[in-house]
Amino acid sequence: MNEPGPIRVLLADDQELLRGSLRLLVDSTPGLVAVGEAGTGTRAVELARTERPDVVLMDVRMPGMDGIEATRRICAERLGTRVLILTTFDLDEYVYAGLRAGASGFLLKNTPPADLLAAIRVIAAGEGLLAPSVTRRLIAQFAQSTQFACGPAAAPNRAATGPLDGLTGREREVLTLVARGLSNLEIAANLHVSTATVKTHIGHLLAKLGARDRAQLVIAAYEGGLVSTSRPQG
Repeated sequence: MNEPGPIRVLLADDQELLRGSLRLLVDSTPGLVAVGEAGTGTRAVELARTERPDVVLMDVRMPGMDGIEATRRICAERLGTRVLILTTFDLDEYVYAGLRAGASGFLLKNTPPADLLAAIRVIAAGEGLLAPSVTRRLIAQFAQSTQFACGPAAAPNRAATGPLDGLTGREREVLTLVARGLSNLEIAANLHVSTATVKTHIGHLLAKLGARDRAQLVIAAYEGGLVSTSRPQG
């Protein structure tokens, strides 16, 4: 049986020093390999097409095409590449837009190296990942964008609740906890079930909602009004 190859990582950031540091971290970790560096969003899209990495570590603010648009283009081409966006601040206004563009996760740039490496593996395995503080920001951003687009009187109008109608009560509970940033282990403890049961429920949620990964489940929960935006929880 052939051993699986290393996880191939593309590094996109406009700071050369940071790209070099990330490359050193990735290349010195067994099972990971850096396949390219991009200083702009345009270059990130080009390298994603030619190198077809498993994961792109994507900065948001880059000259020319930013990381959000680059993420949108990479995901739209269905290259099999997943995007993990690294932000400088947990108040980054692009969090919600990034997930809508197709990013599989968000982490802060001050994340410890070991956690970043673990996140790369999680994303490459097809999971989604959100830092708890980013999850709180996502709720706040959704609340703000809803008020801006629709006005205060529009809050009860949840046009996206349809897809949630087919969920069971337990699936709704699991989706709510996913949207609040809990891990499978934490969800299992909260609901007094096994992690295997949680994974089964999440598999059903992915199928029923047509979601690619955990990050898209979070979006579905917010847009369906399942999670209150008035009392953000992390």
